[in-house]
Amino acid sequence: MEEKLTLVEAWDKTFPQSEKVDHRKLTFHNRYGVTLAADLYAPKGVSGLLPAVAVCGPFGAVKEQCSGLYAQALAERGFLTIAFDPSFTGESGGSPRYVASPDINTEDFQAAVDFLSVQENVDPERIGILGICGWGGMALNAAAIDTRIKATVASTMYDMSRVNARGYFDAEDSEAARFEKRRALNAQRTADYKSGEYARAGGVVDPLPEDAPDFVRDYYAYYKTPRGYHPRSLNSNQGWNVTSALSFLNMPILQYSQEIRSAVLLVHGEKAHSCYFSQDAFARLTGDNKELMIIPGAVHTDLYDNMAVIPFDEITNFFNQYLV
Repeated sequence: MEEKLTLVEAWDKTFPQSEKVDHRKLTFHNRYGVTLAADLYAPKGVSGLLPAVAVCGPFGAVKEQCSGLYAQALAERGFLTIAFDPSFTGESGGSPRYVASPDINTEDFQAAVDFLSVQENVDPERIGILGICGWGGMALNAAAIDTRIKATVASTMYDMSRVNARGYFDAEDSEAARFEKRRALNAQRTADYKSGEYARAGGVVDPLPEDAPDFVRDYYAYYKTPRGYHPRSLNSNQGWNVTSALSFLNMPILQYSQEIRSAVLLVHGEKAHSCYFSQDAFARLTGDNKELMIIPGAVHTDLYDNMAVIPFDEITNFFNQYLV
């Protein structure tokens, strides 16, 4: 039985509502028993079976931010879409709050496909997914296991297991560095159990250190703007459960990405600090239905919600080509 969620019905997105799209809130559940909250966007005045796309990301964000923007923009272009909050996050259910899991978060995408597959106005043979930032990696992970997914887009992708295990730019890729990280995280577990509360970590550093690298400054600037801030977003507020990183250290995703037979499009900014994630992931993919698109001059957060930069025409053409 699905958990009863209280959903905000008022439009509280960081982007304006489109007059070309019908919108409603809904819930569905995953196989861990977590009820997920979503926004459904459908093109107005269109009948028959539609191609569908499930959207999520970035890591720590909520559906009222850029995943909803992507979903609405694709609905304007003829797709039925849902933007959903992951387990334990935003309006979705699950406890404890603000944790992440490579297994459960991959399952969240599969649960979204479950939901879309049984909708009366969706063609179950024409379902795709789109993941942004950390959820780009989760989208690829889901595509590697779920044969119902016919096309996958990963926008400005992060491999969250790699960044946790190796650090940014693989700067902590050593047994000694990983041991110290495990030691610190497990010491925090003991302290948390003693105090009866989970410590929080992650999110965007605040205040910004004077020696912060450019990519941290980019995140900080974005999440301090009205378009980047949302009261339910963990990136805007408290951060993640500090113990959640442990599973990402030794449960790497993308281990079988080379076996993805369905179509994949990786989109990344030329100046994005995490561009190497998409480039390395693309190098492992096989088949002539895989594409890598590098956007000239774009930084990481440009592909969150900069409508002048996000290549929606190319993404639309990709989905139209492979969701047939």
